Amino acid sequence: IFLLVLATRFSDIELREEEGIPTEEFLDSCYAIVPVLDKLGPTVFAPVKMDFVGNIKKINQKFITNKEEFDTLQKIVLHEVNAGVAQVRNSATEALLWLKRGLKFLKGFLTEVKNGEKNIQTAL
Repeated sequence: IFLLVLATRFSDIELREEEGIPTEEFLDSCYAIVPVLDKLGPTVFAPVKMDFVGNIKKINQKFITNKEEFDTLQKIVLHEVNAGVAQVRNSATEALLWLKRGLKFLKGFLTEVKNGEKNIQTAL
């Protein structure tokens, strides 16, 4: 039920036809998930939350260096690819990859719970 009250949802993000996913809206949606991780289990999800928040912050740090140039995730990735730093540890591109994996993991877990799984370890 608490998922229904998220102020900023991924489904509300309007994709820009040629440019892709707006960075600020994406980050807002990611930040909105953090309290959900606390509700799911502050102990069990602590490592997931720490990783999740760390990756959000890395992308945000890149974004705030030039909000106009990096207004979409695609522009951030293309900039890092062209600069030869996309595969460097702690790059925004690497953070985006791990954030995507974290989101997929969370979606899978919540799907298991939604489908009736009562045991957290089994759902994980």
